Amino acid sequence: MNPPRALLFDTFGTIVDWRTSLIEELENFGKERRIPADWRALVDAWRGAYAPSMDQVRRGEMPWTKLDHLHRATLDRLVAEFGISGLSEDDLRWINLGWHRLRPWPDAVPGLVRLKRHFIIGPLSNGNVSLLVNLAKYAGLPWDMIFGADLFQHFKPDRETYLGACQLLDLQPNEVMLCAAHNSDLRMARSLGLRTAFITRPTEYGPAQSRDLQADEPWDLIVDSVEQLADELRAD
Repeated sequence: MNPPRALLFDTFGTIVDWRTSLIEELENFGKERRIPADWRALVDAWRGAYAPSMDQVRRGEMPWTKLDHLHRATLDRLVAEFGISGLSEDDLRWINLGWHRLRPWPDAVPGLVRLKRHFIIGPLSNGNVSLLVNLAKYAGLPWDMIFGADLFQHFKPDRETYLGACQLLDLQPNEVMLCAAHNSDLRMARSLGLRTAFITRPTEYGPAQSRDLQADEPWDLIVDSVEQLADELRAD
């Protein structure tokens, strides 16, 4: 196949290891502050509320709300439910900004650096632009462009996100490839004419992960890392 001109990447789970990053940071915080809590369970519950909170916006049950604010509303609820005490407003703000301080998977940055030489690269994420900019600085992600959901005021898998990114790049959908560790994300992208690459991340959700362990469909490319994606696309 002819190579795409732009590669757009899902970010949480595909490029950055959100679960390990948040758990380690919060467990260290709890020890330093002597605030006992099941931080691992809180992180899993926090991520578990990710899609349902966006669905409320998508269904019109609440006005457009960027992901940082959805994360904060969920955090406030979970802190109460888990019975965690001793957190100040500054603490809660810092914890919520943990999504801006996630570590990349080891293959992510080297692979992106190689791909950037030949392709336009950027995140296509449900995160807001400020979150993704801060995350890029923290993790060293060499994006050419940031596509946050607040540019479109839609969350994936709404068609406006995928097609909006293509329009901003002045490219046809078949000139753009979505790269993601989530089959549902790729399914919607392909239905809109984008090309697709599945990047396997079988530990994204920890040892109990039960979905997206492998490609469910014959995507254009199926790889185990961003570096392998660069190999397949002959980025060197």
